[in-house]
This record gives sequence, structure tokens and C-alpha cells, in this order.
Amino acid sequence: MKNDKMGLFDHVWVLRIVSLVLAILLFIYVTGSKSSDTRQSSQNGQNTALMANKTQTLKIPLEVESNSEKYVVTGFPQYVKIKITGPSALVTTTANTQNFKVYADLTKLGTGKHEVRLKASGLNKELSYTITPAKIKVNIQSRNTATVPVEVRLSSKTLNGSYQIGTPKAALEKVQITGAKSEVQQVAKVIAYVNVPKNAQSTLHRTVTLQAINESGQTMNVVIMPNTVSVTVPISQTDSGDKNSSSSSTTSSAITQSNSDSSAESASASSAKHSSASSASGGQSNNSSVSASENDTK
Repeated sequence: MKNDKMGLFDHVWVLRIVSLVLAILLFIYVTGSKSSDTRQSSQNGQNTALMANKTQTLKIPLEVESNSEKYVVTGFPQYVKIKITGPSALVTTTANTQNFKVYADLTKLGTGKHEVRLKASGLNKELSYTITPAKIKVNIQSRNTATVPVEVRLSSKTLNGSYQIGTPKAALEKVQITGAKSEVQQVAKVIAYVNVPKNAQSTLHRTVTLQAINESGQTMNVVIMPNTVSVTVPISQTDSGDKNSSSSSTTSSAITQSNSDSSAESASASSAKHSSASSASGGQSNNSSVSASENDTK
């Protein structure tokens, strides 16, 4: 006997809908799994990159540890190179911050020439390093202090026009120099060099940096205290200029006096001429009176 009643899944549309839903769920599951794997791979790659070793060479200043109050150290380089190797992130951070130092420990050494090995401190323990040069040669000498005279030197001793340079004077006659004994002993004088413009017309006041030199004029490696000094360079008109002014004034006075004398002479001549004319006129009048008197008598 045939059953006329049909179940839920006997309908075609029901089967299609269920299939679609299952397909969507399967797609979501597969996509999520791939994303998770991708993220995991990316993280693993980043971790691998961070943990990979890296090498970088840096140029940093060399620090010298010594008794600076008693000794002077010469002969060492100002900068050295250090090659650091380790985890990439740690090397990059160390290179950017440079929160470490390379130094030469001379605290237990006395005077003389020495060869010492350089060391580094402040580096992470996971980093290895190589310093170039590994060793340096230094010369340790006793610190010495002396007092030397200051000499003023001018760039020019002549000026344009009727101006002359007087004797320059520094505010300090002597200064102290400090340094290695061998350097201090060679210092002959300390120079204050002043640049004088050719067109200067008034006294100069300059503050200049001092230089310590030996007998040959070479600059010596010493510390000068103080390292600057004030210098005064007198500038005035020459005597010829003053004489010209005086001569001009005298000539002017002479001309004025000459004019005055000429005026006086003219006035005197005019007065004399007037007097002569008056006398002549008086004489003629008297003669006329005498003639008239004689006529009356006759």
C-alpha cells in the first residue's frame, strides 16, 4: 500500500536550503582556519626576525681613566670603533642609545710609556663585541704648572692717513699654563694676537684668545688660565698732522695780521694826506689876509 504522506526532507526546497547553510558554515570554518594559520606564521616570522643575530659597527669616543690631578696622558686616539653582535632588536637599540662606553684604565699606572687593552662596559650580556684598535699606546707624564709672560702681537703696525699705533697693553702681564712637563718646559711665551684694521682711527679694545708657543713659534698643547685677555691698542693722529694743523692756523693768523696792517697803513696815509691839504689851505688864507692889510695901509 502506497503511503501518500511525505516527510520534511522529501521536499526539494528543504534539501536545497539545508545544503546552502552547510556550505556557508563550511566556508566560514575553512576561512577562519586559514586566517589563524596566517597570523601564526606572521608572528613566528616576526619572532624569528627579532631573534636573528645582527652585527653593527659604531664609532664612539674613547674615555681615559687616570689621576688627572697628578698626571697628563697623551698619545691616545679620540675615537675608536666597536663591532657589536647579537639579537637584531637589541643591537638596534644599543646602536641608537649608545648607553655604554669604551675606556682605557690607567689608574694603576705611573709615568712613562705604556700599552693598554681597551675595555667596554654597559653592554647587554647577550651582545658580543670587538674593539678596534684592541690596544693603544699612551704616554703618562707628571702634570706641571708655570707662569709665563703675555706678549701682544699686532696684525699691522701702520695705518692709512695721518694716524699711528701706540704701545698696546694687555690687561694681564702673566698667565698660568698647565700640562705635561715636557710641553710646559718648551713654552717660551703666551701670545695675544690682535687684528688691527688699516683704516682704524680710534683706540681699539679687544678680547682675544691666548696661544702658548715655543721658541720656534709652534703652538704647544697646554691649558692656559685664563685663556682670554683684554687688550687695548692706542691709536692717535701723527705729529705731521698736528704740525699741518698748526701751520694752517699760523698762516691764517699771518694773513689776518697782514690785512690788519694794510688797513692801518691805508688809514694813516689817508690821514696824512688830509692834514697836508688842510695846511696848504690855511697858508693860502693867511697870505690873502696879509695882502689885504698892506693895501689898506697904502
